[in-house]
Amino acid sequence: MNTPAARPSVLFVCVHNAGRSQMAAAFLSHLAGDRVEVRSAGSTPADTVNPAVVEAMREVGIDISARTPKILTTEAVQASDVVITMGCGDACPVFPGKRYLDWKLDDPAGLGAEAVRPIRDEIEARIRVLISEVAPL
Repeated sequence: MNTPAARPSVLFVCVHNAGRSQMAAAFLSHLAGDRVEVRSAGSTPADTVNPAVVEAMREVGIDISARTPKILTTEAVQASDVVITMGCGDACPVFPGKRYLDWKLDDPAGLGAEAVRPIRDEIEARIRVLISEVAPL
């Protein structure tokens, strides 16, 4: 009997885990369902998710209002197959055997929903490509 392959695991990391990494994790969960294990964290997490990010995601039918920023742990990195950083620089631990991607994206901190929309749309486009690579149908 064939056993199903282990689900790939993706970790999104940004400084505050309040904007970019939250949007990326939400899109990956929404679009890939249970085919991918999704984590997000920040090197210095904020107290809450950016309200403009919550609003921008709500506009595309994804509610992230109940999410809370989490601290980046070594264990989260070790447990992930793919680690995608978004402006956390040297704060992200590096382990051999992991696939690392660095997505250069504008930081939505301090911006309104109108300014967050293009960042959101860019993240969604990158997530669709990522799914085709790590969890194709």
